[in-house]
Amino acid sequence: MNLKLLNAIRCNKNIFNKYFAVRYSSTVYPEDKITHTGQKWDKDDYRMARFVNNPKHVNPNIAIKLIAEVPPKKTTSRVVACDGGGGPTGHPQVFINLDKPGDHSCGYCGLRFELDQHH
Repeated sequence: MNLKLLNAIRCNKNIFNKYFAVRYSSTVYPEDKITHTGQKWDKDDYRMARFVNNPKHVNPNIAIKLIAEVPPKKTTSRVVACDGGGGPTGHPQVFINLDKPGDHSCGYCGLRFELDQHH
């Protein structure tokens, strides 16, 4: 494709749709999968051209659902420190007050902590 056509694609998707229909008339249009953010493009959207020969890979594991499966960590201390595991995979250290009943989650990673009242 030349530079004029690329600029036309960016500015006017109708020109691209005509070009796409002529060039790839025998190609089956891909079906867009919904991402974890709810994003889904229309079938005639020009951004779908990148998925004609290759499938669109969407991760079905949503982080908030995965972290909800982890049970709260019970502790006897009224204040806990969370650094997300430390090192390059962690986050800045935050302190979480557990005085109020129930579990309390870290604002960075979502890990939950709960005060163990039995000790």
